[in-house]
Amino acid sequence: MISKNNSIIITLILAALFLFSCNKKKETKIKVDEVVKENLEMKVPEGMVWVASKIFLMGAKDGDKYAMMREKPAHEVNVDGFFIDINEVTNLQFKKFVAATKYITTAEKPINWDEIKKDLPANTPKPADSILQPGSLIFNKYAGKVVSMDNYQQWWTWKIGANWKQPEGPGSSIAGKDDFPVVHISYNDALAYCKWSNRRLPTEAEWESAAQGNKTNNIFTWGNSQQELNANANTWQGQFPVTNISEDGFEYISPVKSYPANNIGLYDMAGNVWEMTSDLFNVNYYNSLKPNEVLNNPKGAEKSYTPSNPYQLEYVMKGGSFLCHVSYCASFRISAKMGMEPSSSSDHIGFRTVATKEMLVGLK
Repeated sequence: MISKNNSIIITLILAALFLFSCNKKKETKIKVDEVVKENLEMKVPEGMVWVASKIFLMGAKDGDKYAMMREKPAHEVNVDGFFIDINEVTNLQFKKFVAATKYITTAEKPINWDEIKKDLPANTPKPADSILQPGSLIFNKYAGKVVSMDNYQQWWTWKIGANWKQPEGPGSSIAGKDDFPVVHISYNDALAYCKWSNRRLPTEAEWESAAQGNKTNNIFTWGNSQQELNANANTWQGQFPVTNISEDGFEYISPVKSYPANNIGLYDMAGNVWEMTSDLFNVNYYNSLKPNEVLNNPKGAEKSYTPSNPYQLEYVMKGGSFLCHVSYCASFRISAKMGMEPSSSSDHIGFRTVATKEMLVGLK
């Protein structure tokens, strides 16, 4: 029988395993008057759209019954214009990056116990070497009756051998799935891709600006009606996490562009896979802001903080995934957010990139 102390240790080790598991594009010359005030012509990467500069309301909106305290209070922000990928980075795009750089992702690398134990309580015993193997988290399709929705371990499984090339573990593959979002990518992996492609991750404010498109106060990227959810986003239908009736046509992850674009041509800004941002995740950040002050290009909190994971650095991820449901997180809303550790990975987290006019200077 497992003692209470041993149970705690096992939980901490699993959390640590979660932490450590976890070409260049063709360019088209277009003229965008909004990009450069002097009306200069610039080369814009194919597959991106321009998000115009605007002031909008960031955070929880009036009438959003699912808004959480970390999304409050809402506040106005001014965000300069930028370019953003029209869809999440795909398996094909990531393949090109790996082929060019020989990059090895976090989920493929051997696990270093000396690094893991730095984030665990002192004297935590080292688990068996058979457990300390490269892998990632995958959704447990066979989750049974759920006792508490607060215990996410009930529907997640640590899968040795799971990575971006084998998304469901050994024996699986991404053959025929070039147009699916790449998953099992850590924050550090995404940064490496960005460096190679001369891009960066969006700030949370930039991400919300893109999700709003040409609007300034929407709850959802398509508008304000939750009744349009299934037609506009790949999310969970049924009883989460035990019954998925797939009314939207996809049981789990779907190819990019499977749902309508928002009002400026962006796909999958809600559902499918969570998307990383460059902001630190801090549940108290919005409460620290000065009321009635319009923030200019905010970059988030100076420190990360979440009570459920106080020892770990976390970054904001946005947009929700194919697992989102009203009974769990309702994270298909623009203001919704969760945190992720920089070395964690799973089968429902991906990313998209942005570029600014400064990053494109010199392109002809």
